[in-house]
Amino acid sequence: MQTKRIKRAIDGILLLDKPLGLSSNQALQLAKRLFQAAKAGHTGSLDPLATGLLPICLGEATKFSHFLLDADKSYHALIRLGSTTTTGDAEGEIITTTEVDVTPATLQAVLQRLTGDIEQIPPMYSALKHQGKALYEYARAGQNIERPARRVSIYEIQLNSYAQGLVDITVNCSKGTYIRTLAEDVGRLLGCGAHLAGLRRLTTAHFSLDNALTLEQLDAMPMETRDQALLPADAALAKFPKVELDADSAHYLLQGQAVWKAGVVDGGPLRLYAGNVFLGMGERSVDGKIAPRRLVAAKAS
Repeated sequence: MQTKRIKRAIDGILLLDKPLGLSSNQALQLAKRLFQAAKAGHTGSLDPLATGLLPICLGEATKFSHFLLDADKSYHALIRLGSTTTTGDAEGEIITTTEVDVTPATLQAVLQRLTGDIEQIPPMYSALKHQGKALYEYARAGQNIERPARRVSIYEIQLNSYAQGLVDITVNCSKGTYIRTLAEDVGRLLGCGAHLAGLRRLTTAHFSLDNALTLEQLDAMPMETRDQALLPADAALAKFPKVELDADSAHYLLQGQAVWKAGVVDGGPLRLYAGNVFLGMGERSVDGKIAPRRLVAAKAS
C-alpha cells in the first residue's frame, strides 16, 4: 500500500524551464509533486512541442497569476518554409509542400508587415474553449469551429538567420499571440506555406528563462534548497507601485476596510506592505482611500 504524500501550504513562484514533450499541465503536476504543494497553477500554456519559461505559482501566489497570464512575452522560434501541416507545427501531418524561392529581403519585408497590431485567428489545435471544451478536442474529432480573429501586438521580430528554408527569429509580443499562427502567416504571405518547427519561451513579463530551473535540477535538490529557489508571492507584481502602511492601517485593511494613506495618487493596482510583510493588492478608491482587492494569508509573507 502506497503512503499518501502530505501536501504543504507553500507559497511562491517557480520559474520552470519546461521540457520538450510535456504539456504545461503535465509539467505543472510534476513541479507541484516535487514541492508537495497543496495548490499550484501555471501562467500561460506552452504546447508539448514548445520549451522554455513557464512560471508556476504556488499557494497564495496563485491569487496573482493573472498578472503573468496577461503579460507580454518573448520567444525564440524556428519556422520551416515550404510545407504546411494539420496542426501548424511539426507535430502535425504534412498537408502541402511547395518549392521555396525566398530571398532574405523578401522574408524581412514579410516579417516587417507582421509587426505591429495585427489580427490573428486562433488555431484549432489550441487550448481555447468552445462551449466548455478545448478547441483541440474538436480538431482531433475532425470538427472545425469558426473562430473570430483576435487583435494582438507584435512589438518586434528579429531575424536571426535564414538558410535552406529554415527561418530563425526572436519575437516580442503581447499576451494571446500564437507563434504557430504567426509562422503560418509568414508562409501564406510568402506564398510557399510554412509551419512552426520549434519554439522556446524566453521571457514572461520581467521574468527570464536565464533564471529558470529544469525538473531534473529541482528533483536533484534537497527540499530546503528547492524551497529557496522560489520567488516570493509578490514577485509577479513588480511593475505596480509599492505602498507601506502602518500597523493600525494594516490591521483595518486585513479586516476588509479601506484605509487612508497620504501621498498615494496612482489609481491602478498597488502592492501593499506593513514593514517588509506583503499584504496583497489594493487600489485607490474615488474618495482617496486604499481599498483591499486581493489579500494574502499572513503565512505568505
